[in-house]
Amino acid sequence: MQDGHLCVKEVPSIARGIIYYGGVTMQYETKLLPSLREGIHLIKMIIYKELRHHLEKKYASETEENFVPRLAGALINELFGTPNHEEPFLTFSEKHKAIISEELKAMAVTHPEFKILLTDALRVQFICDSQEGLEISSALSQAKELGLLISERDFPLPHQFMTLARNLGEMNTITHHIPTDYA
Repeated sequence: MQDGHLCVKEVPSIARGIIYYGGVTMQYETKLLPSLREGIHLIKMIIYKELRHHLEKKYASETEENFVPRLAGALINELFGTPNHEEPFLTFSEKHKAIISEELKAMAVTHPEFKILLTDALRVQFICDSQEGLEISSALSQAKELGLLISERDFPLPHQFMTLARNLGEMNTITHHIPTDYA
């Protein structure tokens, strides 16, 4: 980190079909990016589930239909730089922009347990987006500003990230363990 900004050296450098990280070259297969995206989505679901549970308590008196699920979804979308431009989600996000902003700003304090998950998932998302030629969002910078990014954390290797996502998915009953030994 330099002057409070993310440095390029904090994430692996990338060339077409090859990821360079810490002097190690990893060639990825066509199956790797979809698997990593699956891990990112598992992390999103885990965070969504926890946020929704927290928000149900906080906004128990809210009478607007589907308020809590939509708020939790809007928060996830903002964190990952993937706003939903479909109705009714677009109108919801615009109408409750102040609440969404307030919840995001409080998240580092209300949910410090999300920091590792968000740091890893957002970094992996950055790599996937850049490998697929997608526009790089400012999600990493936003997470840093919100106090949700752990800059000094090592970049997760693909196997480590997928193991983390799968294990957490099983613990949160989002995925189920399938034994590899059928005997």
